[in-house]
Amino acid sequence: MLERYAREKMSKLWNKEAKFNSWLEVEKAVVKTWSELGVIDEKDAELICKNAKFDIDEIEEIEEITKHDLIAFTTSVSNSLGEESRWFHYGITSSDTIDTATALQIRDSMILIINDIEDLLKSLKDKAMLHKDTLMVGRSHGIHGEPITFGLVVAIWYDEIERQLESFKQTLKTIAVGKISGAMGNMAHSPIELEEKVCWELGLDAAPVSNQIVQRDRYARLFADIGLLASSCEKIAIAIRHFQRTEVYEAEEFFSKGQKGSSAMPHKRNPVLSENITGLCRVLRSYVIPAMENVALWHERDISHSSVERFILPDAFITLDFMLNRLSGLIRDLVVYPKNMMRNLELTGGLVFSQRILLELPKKGISREEAYKIVQRNAMKVWEDLQNGKNAKNAKGESLYLEYLLQDSDLLNSLSESEIRDCFDYQYFLKNVDRIFKRVFKGNL
Repeated sequence: MLERYAREKMSKLWNKEAKFNSWLEVEKAVVKTWSELGVIDEKDAELICKNAKFDIDEIEEIEEITKHDLIAFTTSVSNSLGEESRWFHYGITSSDTIDTATALQIRDSMILIINDIEDLLKSLKDKAMLHKDTLMVGRSHGIHGEPITFGLVVAIWYDEIERQLESFKQTLKTIAVGKISGAMGNMAHSPIELEEKVCWELGLDAAPVSNQIVQRDRYARLFADIGLLASSCEKIAIAIRHFQRTEVYEAEEFFSKGQKGSSAMPHKRNPVLSENITGLCRVLRSYVIPAMENVALWHERDISHSSVERFILPDAFITLDFMLNRLSGLIRDLVVYPKNMMRNLELTGGLVFSQRILLELPKKGISREEAYKIVQRNAMKVWEDLQNGKNAKNAKGESLYLEYLLQDSDLLNSLSESEIRDCFDYQYFLKNVDRIFKRVFKGNL
């Protein structure tokens, strides 16, 4: 329900009515400012601002003839006015209206997206705090490394998404820019004051210089941010898909009552949300290249960018809004299995403690090369045992790796039994988690 509401709210910013309303908002601001500058009679300006309206069906009928949407729009609006219509769209060009109006749509859309990102960050923070000390195995190359916590995993996601939030906030300043500089940007037919006052009225900055359009590097930066955010979200989704694998099963998406996973296999509980998010992120990244290619236009402007933007702007914002709401809910409802995490952590018979032993030997005067030999040769014995089906723990309940180390005379010449046993302590790996969290969450724990 929340996803549907969010999608509908964003969609309303990009439908035909919203587009033409934005155009009309810009046009009215221009009329009002011309009046303030003494060019348009105050009464005419009031009549335009009060009575100007458009009819979408009429616009489409006119466009069938004119083959020009802005002219069709201005004609429709003029039909709703009297003699004062002569001042409507006075002294400006199509892109003055369209680009400035699009900036309004992008600005309002980005505010929604920023709110979405903040909601995602809250879900991530809550999950990280809940599992700050939940032990699990860290993996590199997909292979068990050393103990970490699930809270640390989520804290990394939080930190990355927070960077994306800051980028979006900066890009909002870059993209919330309008222009009322005329057909070639030389302001020959309208003073600088007109542009500055109109943009101020609309809550935008005025582009310091423009040709017929607002420069598309601004749009490209927006889509680069969208692409980066999509990559970070996909990173989270892929991790969750891995955690839900039957062989791993450390976390899974919430599976609601009555939900079905497969038409053929009733037992299935699939990571459908994170798979859906992965696919949507691929789509979002695909818009980055056309946005980049829109930067290089012929001379003061051509129209090759227009068809691209009519598609990628609404589609990207609606898709991103939906995806972020879905991911936020996924994280909020994610089911975590600490016992399974501990089971997996112990799968390799204590090998996750190998570096602890390695780092103790140089303190006893053993070279790193010799220390590595001692630690590795015992580790390889454990791997062989595990491959042959031996249990990860011996009859005493001790890990195989500890058992082999305590039988290694070279190791015992340097470390006592108690010193070796002390290395097999999970709490050692948690000693700095609180300090890491204070850095990530700025001390707001």
